[in-house]
Amino acid sequence: MSRYRTGAIGNRFAMWRALRAEPATGFVSQPEPRSIGLFARGKQLLSGNFVISGQVITAPNASIWDIKIAPPKDGYFLPDERAGFTWLDDLAAVGDVGARQLGQRWTWEWMRLYGRGEGAGWSPDLTGRRVIRWINHAPFLLSGRSPDEAKQFYHLLSAQVLFLARRWHRAAHGLPRFEALTGLIYAGLSLHGMQKQLGAVEHLLASECTREIDSGGGIATRNPEELLEVFTHLIWAEHALSEADVAVPKALTDAIGRIAPTLRALRHADGGLARFHGGGRGAEGRLDQSLAAANIKFEPSANLILPMGFARMSGGRSSVIVDVSSPASGMAGRAAHASTAGFELTSGRRPVIVNCGAGRHFGADWWRAGRSTASHSTLSIDGISSSRRLSTKAQDGQTDMDDLAQVSDLKHAHLHDGMHLSLTHDGWSSTHGLKHSRELWLTPDGRKLSGLDRMFANNKDEQSRLQLALAENWVEGIGLTLRFHLHPDVTATLDLGGTAISLALKSGEVWVFRHDGRAALTLEPSIYLEKSRLRPRSTYQIVLTCRTRDEETQIGWTLAKAQDTPLATRDLGRDD
Repeated sequence: MSRYRTGAIGNRFAMWRALRAEPATGFVSQPEPRSIGLFARGKQLLSGNFVISGQVITAPNASIWDIKIAPPKDGYFLPDERAGFTWLDDLAAVGDVGARQLGQRWTWEWMRLYGRGEGAGWSPDLTGRRVIRWINHAPFLLSGRSPDEAKQFYHLLSAQVLFLARRWHRAAHGLPRFEALTGLIYAGLSLHGMQKQLGAVEHLLASECTREIDSGGGIATRNPEELLEVFTHLIWAEHALSEADVAVPKALTDAIGRIAPTLRALRHADGGLARFHGGGRGAEGRLDQSLAAANIKFEPSANLILPMGFARMSGGRSSVIVDVSSPASGMAGRAAHASTAGFELTSGRRPVIVNCGAGRHFGADWWRAGRSTASHSTLSIDGISSSRRLSTKAQDGQTDMDDLAQVSDLKHAHLHDGMHLSLTHDGWSSTHGLKHSRELWLTPDGRKLSGLDRMFANNKDEQSRLQLALAENWVEGIGLTLRFHLHPDVTATLDLGGTAISLALKSGEVWVFRHDGRAALTLEPSIYLEKSRLRPRSTYQIVLTCRTRDEETQIGWTLAKAQDTPLATRDLGRDD
């Protein structure tokens, strides 16, 4: 019997038992929405545009449960997360009569179709995610419904709490288990009569905090947005326990205290998170809301190196966040990116240099492309990523990287002329005999970022491997490509006879990219991947290319504000 079928039978049995228990009759207090959705995504749903398992489907007037997903052609499978009900956040963000009626209709359809434990939406993490949304948006869902429908809602919500109490342990460690346990705590304490059914669940959550959150407030996946999701769930659990006069375990409060400064440091000047290792900017407003709810005093640190393998440089209105570590390995690295030495630059409220982002919501092809080094603002050799997959196994669209770039010589300093960061990694030592060294300097006013990228063979073994690589292509040499991906809102033009590129931001700022002439400069198409959109956005990338047969090659470049750009600009709005 397959594992899925065994789990499905267990789910139905657990729900059969839960549905026989006495249901709650209402909430201990009026729920307040804590989860934040996207207005734009809610409007997409109202117009019949769906993104499900990486597939864009247009089906006006269709139910979300009627949409069938075509099986993937290449064996990669992206999970169907409709049963997590995060789309309810988006409809609530629209908040009008049409959005409420649609949310109610889809919710009661789900009850009828799957409410007894049927279907694939009964994993503990999806169930935890679902019950949190049902509670957050209970007034939205129950407005105008009949007493019998309200009774049905409370009955099934109560049963899901009891289901989680029996099945939470089947969730994988990390975010899935945080979702399951938080949903159990949050729902159990919110409903009349459910607290006695839970036992000491808060201590299970505390144990997970000790296991999964390191001393620096980081998680193994190195995904900043996933860290935000964990942080948000811990805040929700802490508030639910406090409001119910249940003692909050010290391990839980300590974990919140460790995560908060890490998230602050991973936030760009525009308020969005650095987009690395499968993470995006974070849901609009969620980071600020969670940090405010945590109410933890923040003390700036002089250390450029952050927990979770990142470095932060800041000056004036500018922030630079750099990946200075290897991708995660093992299970934690199944969605990691080959982004070592990649960076993002934001000026005020405007992203300038970015990574392409995670393509998970656009299908397996975009997911794989987003993980490559070429999708990050750093150097690559002959189109080969700095960290690679040696194995061909695939499951759920994810594969381990088992040939990881290792970082050495990581140094940082506050100098009289600004911040300095340098690192070296061996991403191409085994394939080409070359190491990559990157140095970055940011001036105190944040108006100039300088970089030096150097490829070199460090010892006799690497020199031998370099000669073997050159023997296969001695005439043309080894191809080096240095990329700087631009945010779609940046207007880029070749300038000064093709020797520089001007970047105009919507704030009115103008930045100019220059280089030392050792490589060819071009402006080429690129892609910006963000999950709030139905499709990838077109943008551009600055590209420096050269070919080398030397044991050491270096490329210098600068990105600086034009002299006539004011020290401060009045930038009140964002278009996204």
